[in-house]
Amino acid sequence: MLGQSITRNSLLLALFAVCTTALIAGTYLLTKSDIAQQKRLAEEKALLEIIPRSRHDNSMLDETIVVGPDTPGLGLNEEKHIYIARQHGEVVAAIIPVVAPDGYTGEIELIVGVNTDGSIAGVRALTHRETPGLGDKVDVKKSDWILGFAGRSLDNPTLDGWAVKKDKGVFDQFTGATITPRAVVAATLRALQFAESNRKLLFKRPDPAPTGGDS
Repeated sequence: MLGQSITRNSLLLALFAVCTTALIAGTYLLTKSDIAQQKRLAEEKALLEIIPRSRHDNSMLDETIVVGPDTPGLGLNEEKHIYIARQHGEVVAAIIPVVAPDGYTGEIELIVGVNTDGSIAGVRALTHRETPGLGDKVDVKKSDWILGFAGRSLDNPTLDGWAVKKDKGVFDQFTGATITPRAVVAATLRALQFAESNRKLLFKRPDPAPTGGDS
């Protein structure tokens, strides 16, 4: 009797586990498309903060260039995408991912929008673990400090000016926090230098559509 009871309970537990797994799998499959859509909308929102709809008429999420850890200058740990913005078929900007590895409490993931003339369209911090009230001012929700990069370029300021004021550069540091802004300034500069070195890749014209027919 004891053996039969143990067997019966084991079967019931196994059946319960199978049903639970099936339920979780079914829920995931039903919500997978919704999750992907919400992720896409969140990603697009961040891009639109840098290149608003008035400046482009393509889907930046659908026109990308893959970059990864082997891409020089960007400091990436995994595969990311550069997003291309076009207006009437012409490239107007590229949004480049870059990582500042030397934040006060860890890495800071950024996206840097670079216009075709080499100027910055905007910079945003996507993820960071900086100290609340100090280093977290890189987040546009906490401070407008990061908006100060707009319009800057490799010529504005010159290379020696790409530093915080404590290091004799032109960019403000935070009161009580220098490491975080120093890291963001350096990473933004690297994104600009990457854009300059890869102008042909980023800002080339699209290939002409085939006209059809055999020659």
